[in-house]
Amino acid sequence: MILEHELLSTFPADTPVPARLVADAVVASGRVLVVLDDDPTGTQSVADLPVLTSWELDDFRWAFENRIAGKRAAAVYVLTNTRSLDPSEAAARNRAVVENSLAAAREAGVELAFTSRSDSTLRGHFPLEPDTIADTAHALDGRPTDGVVIVPAFPDAGRVTIGGTHYARAADGALTPVAETEFARDATFGYANSVLADYVEEKSGGRYQAADAIVLDLGRLRTGTPAESAAAIADALEGATQRTPIVADTVTENDLRRLALGLDEAERRGKKLVYRVGPPFVRGRIGQEEREPLGPDQAVGADAPRHGGLTVVGSHVGLTTRQLEALLRRHRALKVVELDVERLLAGDDAHVAETAERVAADLAVGDVVVHTSRSLVTASNPAGSLAIARKVSGALVDVVRRTLAASRPRFVVAKGGITSSDIAAHGLQIRRAIVRGPMLPGIVSLWEPMEGPAQGIPYVVFAGNVGDDESLADVVEKLSVTMRGAQQQKELIND
Repeated sequence: MILEHELLSTFPADTPVPARLVADAVVASGRVLVVLDDDPTGTQSVADLPVLTSWELDDFRWAFENRIAGKRAAAVYVLTNTRSLDPSEAAARNRAVVENSLAAAREAGVELAFTSRSDSTLRGHFPLEPDTIADTAHALDGRPTDGVVIVPAFPDAGRVTIGGTHYARAADGALTPVAETEFARDATFGYANSVLADYVEEKSGGRYQAADAIVLDLGRLRTGTPAESAAAIADALEGATQRTPIVADTVTENDLRRLALGLDEAERRGKKLVYRVGPPFVRGRIGQEEREPLGPDQAVGADAPRHGGLTVVGSHVGLTTRQLEALLRRHRALKVVELDVERLLAGDDAHVAETAERVAADLAVGDVVVHTSRSLVTASNPAGSLAIARKVSGALVDVVRRTLAASRPRFVVAKGGITSSDIAAHGLQIRRAIVRGPMLPGIVSLWEPMEGPAQGIPYVVFAGNVGDDESLADVVEKLSVTMRGAQQQKELIND
């Protein structure tokens, strides 16, 4: 068993770093971070930032002109959903985002930096996406990328990097090298290495060598004052050139803030960096405070629809299945509708319409969960498995779109990365939104749609691989409480 405290005993202790130090540095730089999020779950660690599911020039104009609490946002999320695409489609989408964001930034007089946000368990198109971002930006601004900073850690969800090795933390606190978890056996994005420098070499086919990676371990991050460690980090990056892989340890929020100060100093000295990161990096990089989870009254406004709420479950990781079981156990009045994957793959097109009719009817009397059948169906190759996942997600989207036309839910919770992305962009037709904050500590984000048919319906993005067995039930219960209170008040009045 690998114990976290034993690994950390060889490094300096964690010390507080105020978020304001980072925020002030970001303001001084004038830089806005464009976050290309390969599924929508990257927003779960931030609050009060714009989110786009479309990346036309006008969308970026809106994002750069938008003011939240009187200020331009320090980061803009763009939901690319590229984890559900094949490599060529993913590359094309990354290029379009970079091209249009740079064009809008020139109009607004804004300097940009680019972040490729992906999975904290290392699944996704790497190094394709940061390479595409670097190639496109270089072609447009003439500046080559010196380093690709790789920070997949997500401490809130139990993923930490120590000594250059990436781990998943179990409920008992034990650490497992991430390549030994179920995530590394992903049918599309599997891998064999937990040491991040080796992972880079593996996924790049040797184009980037492990020996050439710069490792920013906790010894460098935690030594001295924040200003001293920032200078030490920037010094370590002086030799970065031609997209040198830069691997950073992270265990706490203070580690992220120290890293952010060092990266800011490196950029101030002239380094051009592209980031490949897990969810909390952006919060640390822009100096945003960790937010308390939203309460029921904050999550569901008084003007929300009075029908029941809708929970959509598409993810098939083991944790999601256990969370669904806990939801059904705790929420006895919940109406349950299953979307049969075998019927979909057999070409039973009527099944989708029938499912949507059941969901819309059940919403009139209470909360509903629609979930895919729990037997995971895969193909013999990654491309085939991805095609199956996209077909199933497309069916869920159709169910939600039909349901929305017939009966507006009080809230929508989408469980799973591809699921939540497709539901947002296509099922609910959300083009522009503001992420308002987390539903649980550090995880699970709530979006406020700013226009379109879903305006006024709180939308909750819930990754497939975060939380504990009770987390989905906790979120649905929190969202349902205001409706139950309203129903009880009505009953009292009627009595």
